[in-house]
Amino acid sequence: MLTLAWPLLLILLPLPLLFRKKQQSKPMTGHLVLPGASQSSNQVVTETRQRTQKRYWIVWCLLVLACARPLWVGEPIELPSKGRDLMLSVDLSGSMQIEDMVLDGKTIDRFTLIQHVISDFIERRKGDRIGLILFADHAYLQSPLTQDRRTVAQYLKEAQIGLVGKQTAIGEAIALGVKRFDKVEQSNRVLILLTDGSNNAGAISPEQATEIAKQRGITIYTIGVGADVMERRTLFGKERVNPSMDLDETQLQQIASVTGGQYFRARNTEELEKIYQVIDSLEPVARDQLSYRPQAELFYWPLALALLASIIMSFSYISFGTNRRKSTNKANSAKGGR
Repeated sequence: MLTLAWPLLLILLPLPLLFRKKQQSKPMTGHLVLPGASQSSNQVVTETRQRTQKRYWIVWCLLVLACARPLWVGEPIELPSKGRDLMLSVDLSGSMQIEDMVLDGKTIDRFTLIQHVISDFIERRKGDRIGLILFADHAYLQSPLTQDRRTVAQYLKEAQIGLVGKQTAIGEAIALGVKRFDKVEQSNRVLILLTDGSNNAGAISPEQATEIAKQRGITIYTIGVGADVMERRTLFGKERVNPSMDLDETQLQQIASVTGGQYFRARNTEELEKIYQVIDSLEPVARDQLSYRPQAELFYWPLALALLASIIMSFSYISFGTNRRKSTNKANSAKGGR
């Protein structure tokens, strides 16, 4: 179905007519006559101007139509009536840039692996509502719960290490997730927390936030990210170190246990993907049946036609001016020969 997003703008269509009537109401002092031109030439000029005014009118109408935003609205599409509500809390602290993870045989940093795996996780969540929280020194809501999975994945893709600080505010990340779920009824209320450290920032402790989450019926799944062993070069050769010394697994296990969730250790891609099976096993919650109608913008068609008409008018002006000069020169030459 063809419709207009802003149909009220069509009231601008007769605007050129008002200016035209205003100009016609002024007293005429005489008719425009080209000196040295015949009566037929002057008639051609008059007809050319009339055609030009019609073209101006067409261009104006096309521009107004483009501003009114014509849309093609498709048939209603029903959204899934069952799904889960999942809030993702992703750590952006400085330690997430440690390169101790492997993807397709290449060593990458922790956050790049999370982006890769979680983006695929988001894509699989058809029917679910996804939200995104980013945290470091403090926690920030990047996206509320939504079925627009593409936008959430894009937000995660655009996130940068150090964007919200260098430390780790796990308590604030949980508290912000709890706050967002307060506005949702009939929900699974699942919070997935991904971090590679321990709480060392924020105004609320993980224990306090976890107790509030338990009271509100929120289940928290915690994921500890980081390898157990990493080799690094020193002056004395290679040495093996534990890059995950700062990871507080005990605290993450306690958070998950208190709220009825589970703790996962993500040393590699396979372990990080285990949460798929757990989330898929959750029973979806019934929601009100919603639908939407896909829309396609069509404003560029009248805009392109207006541009094309303007180009044609420009070439017509050039051609008319050239022919008029030739006719005038011929007339002057004829007079000079007499």
